[in-house]
Amino acid sequence: MIFRRTLVLAGAAIAAAASMATPPARARSGAPAGGARPPRADLHLAPAHEQLDALRRRTVTSRELLERSLRHIAETNPALNAVVTLDAEGARAAADRADRHLAATGEPLGALHGLPLTVKDALETKGLRTTCGSPDLDTHVPDRDADAVALLRAAGAVVVGKTNVPVMCQDLQTSNPLFGTTKNPHDASRTAGGSSGGPAAAVAAGLSALEVGSDLAGSLRLPAAYCGVYALRPSGGVVPTRGHIPRPPGWLTSSDMLTIGPIARTVEDLDLLLDVLAAPAPAEAAAWRIDLPKPRRGRLADYRVGVWRDDPYCHVDEGTRALLDEVAALLRSADADVDPDGRPVELADSDRLFQRLMYATSSATATDAGFADEVAAADRTPADGPGGLFLHSRTMRHRDWLRANEDREELRGRWAAYFETHDVLITPATPTAAVEDQTSIPVPSRHITVDGEKRPYFDQTAWLNLAGHVRLPALVMPAGKTAGGLPLAVQIIGPHLADRTVLDVARHLARRLPEPVRPPASTM
Repeated sequence: MIFRRTLVLAGAAIAAAASMATPPARARSGAPAGGARPPRADLHLAPAHEQLDALRRRTVTSRELLERSLRHIAETNPALNAVVTLDAEGARAAADRADRHLAATGEPLGALHGLPLTVKDALETKGLRTTCGSPDLDTHVPDRDADAVALLRAAGAVVVGKTNVPVMCQDLQTSNPLFGTTKNPHDASRTAGGSSGGPAAAVAAGLSALEVGSDLAGSLRLPAAYCGVYALRPSGGVVPTRGHIPRPPGWLTSSDMLTIGPIARTVEDLDLLLDVLAAPAPAEAAAWRIDLPKPRRGRLADYRVGVWRDDPYCHVDEGTRALLDEVAALLRSADADVDPDGRPVELADSDRLFQRLMYATSSATATDAGFADEVAAADRTPADGPGGLFLHSRTMRHRDWLRANEDREELRGRWAAYFETHDVLITPATPTAAVEDQTSIPVPSRHITVDGEKRPYFDQTAWLNLAGHVRLPALVMPAGKTAGGLPLAVQIIGPHLADRTVLDVARHLARRLPEPVRPPASTM
């Protein structure tokens, strides 16, 4: 089998790829109906649902839309470094197939018919290099798609390339030895976040209308908050995760805390992509299907909303507190029932349990020798000493994990009780807007600054961790901006399997909030 080789993106290389082939004639792909309005010149920067509408009405072909996207990538990506592997040849072939199918049948291939999009480099793509930013996987070319990628292709999507991640998705900023650092599209001195930094930056800058990212410790939602786009961590178990790295290539299992979800520029597009991704794993598809419930309420005025604006465990800055106050006032003005003091759990206790379970699940792929060294180190280290939480959690016995999992189920019960009297909870997404890029500094030496106070680096995700281990849907949406023009975001958490309720509340809020701040690249 001959695999398509990687094109590592440099300005001249992408420009060459973008100009290589002439789009097929309209006669091959189906001409628009007589008198149909021509598509907007910047259609490739429009939300995904607008692009899909134009494709189905045949006012633009998939090939034409792809070529526009390739040109935009060629012009914009060299300064951003979000897309790191380009498959122009394979994307053109897929776009042409979509156009021929629509011309021959009059029917789209699926919900994403002919739509160009990129995929996080942690998700395996058949015949296309997938590295997860690791030099050890520099030449890894999978022989099958990750289950989530297979769902994209089955829905008619055109996979254009892969987006950047930190090495093995193990950082809150996005940089690796293979491809370098992804810049925040709003300010190159700020981080795009991680580990889905490449995906979020690509969507924010208009390089892709949609992205599929992954989230264990906020890896989907942190970059979305920093880049000013929408992201949804779906309820645990809703989206199949096989084919995500890490775990190593070939593994059939993944972390019990990992969720794969959509990134988009609008709530409607999140909903669109969730419909594609929400599916049982292939081995179980013969027996059951996903049927997420409708939103709990019909109007914003009918919703019961908790607002948790700050907490001593992880204080947020003045701008973020003000943003939560503004959102609460907006909800009251819409006659929603707002509870400003409802806290379903203790943030500190929840975060400690999250960390224990996260460190435990990360041990699965340790080498035998490495794990033995960690066990020995844990025996020498007090549980409450430096590194103690990490070592004792990572090497816990199965009995200890069962006890921690029981604590998790008890925590889930407390959330369920809260959602008997509340429909959603709105919290900060992050303590601040995007922090300075620190990828050149060793992780132990990094920090963030909140209202002038130096704080631990990993405080960035403390609020996002609320939902991660208890399988709750959590959405991050842009909701304002700093005085310097950086995006600010809030998080909306809902009951397990109430993903559409979370989306509906975000949709209502988006109509009432200011337009999200857009980076210059998204308007080129």
